[in-house]
Parts: sequence; C-alpha cells; structure tokens
Amino acid sequence: MYHWDFGVLWTYRSLLVAGLGYTLLFTAICIVLGLAVGLVSGIGRLSRHRFVTAPLRAYVELFRCTPVLVQLVWFYYALPVLTGVQISAVLAATLCLSLYGGAFYSEIIRGGIIATDPGQIEAARALGMRSHQVMRRIVLPQAFRRMVPPLISQSIMQLKNTSLLSVLAVPDLLYQGQVVAHETYRPLELYTFVAIVYFAVLLPVTLWARRLELGAQLSEH
Repeated sequence: MYHWDFGVLWTYRSLLVAGLGYTLLFTAICIVLGLAVGLVSGIGRLSRHRFVTAPLRAYVELFRCTPVLVQLVWFYYALPVLTGVQISAVLAATLCLSLYGGAFYSEIIRGGIIATDPGQIEAARALGMRSHQVMRRIVLPQAFRRMVPPLISQSIMQLKNTSLLSVLAVPDLLYQGQVVAHETYRPLELYTFVAIVYFAVLLPVTLWARRLELGAQLSEH
C-alpha cells in the first residue's frame, strides 16, 4: 500500500511558490497581449474590405482549429528555422499563447459588437457622430457588458493552457512540480498538489464568471 508523504512539499516550498508566481504572471501577460490582439482583429474583421478581413479570418481560424500544444512546439522549434532568429522558450510561449488567446478573444469581441442594436448605431450617425465616435461611445460600452463573462471564461482557459509550458522547460508550476517529483520520487504528492493549486485558483474565478454571466442575462431581460 502506498504511503503518502506531503512533507516534501514543505522542503521544496520556495521552488513551488516560485512556479506558481511564474504561472500567474505569465497568464496575466498573455491575457493582456491576447486582449490587445483580439480587440484589433475583432474590430478589423468588421471591415468591408476583404484584404483586411481575409488575413484576419485566416489567423483566427488557424489558431482556433489547431491544438495549442502543437502551436507551442511549432513556435519554439519551427519558427526559428524559418526566420533564422533563435528565440527563447519563454518568448515562444508568450507569442503562441497570446496569439492563441487573441484568436478566441477576437470572436468574442466581434460577436459582442455585432449584437449591438443597429437602431442605436443609426441614431448616433443621424446625430452626426463619426464611425470611431459611434464605436467608442455607443457600441463598445454596450458590447463590453456582454463580452465580460466569455472573456473571463477564455482567460480561465489561458491559465489552464499554461500547464503546457512544461514541454518547453518554462519554469511554471507544473514544471517545478516535475522537477521536485524527479528529485524526491514522490510524483503522486507533487501532481496532486499541482492539481489542488490549479483548482484553488480557478474555482473562485469560475464562480465569478458564472455570476457575471447570469447577471448579464438578467440585465438583458
């Protein structure tokens, strides 16, 4: 019978805490960059010009329809071969997850904008507002309320996706857990701890996202 020993967690606590901090920081950076990419591409896809919408649609579909693990490996190993520029694992992971998240954020933002009442847009234009003023004052404030719950849900997925960074030896929580497990020969304790930490971080955010989604639905009715 297996004898559990969680004492190793305390011995390597600094390494595990550093891994958690790295995971949270990396997630925050990728969310911010992904939102910036998603905002630009989401609004860009509303353009009437095909030379603008075609490449943006290709980008969105490419990242949404391929596994993120494959993308991580491609960015780290294939991209330097094609460009001739060597990049670190951290930079490759940042580019990949930011663009991956941006593809999903793009569709959320585009959908929120499309769902805005066209009558209000026409009324704003009748008052003499220009397109950018209509977008900034009328469309985006209303669309943002609808977009918040799905944006938070996608951000939760971004945090989950950071667990894949260990394949590139990026020192996130899972990678540090693997290091400690190899040194102590206690994989069950370490992987159980990692799972509990992810659960403890994600559960409150998930419940908050559901609450916001319910509030958004009630406000529409």
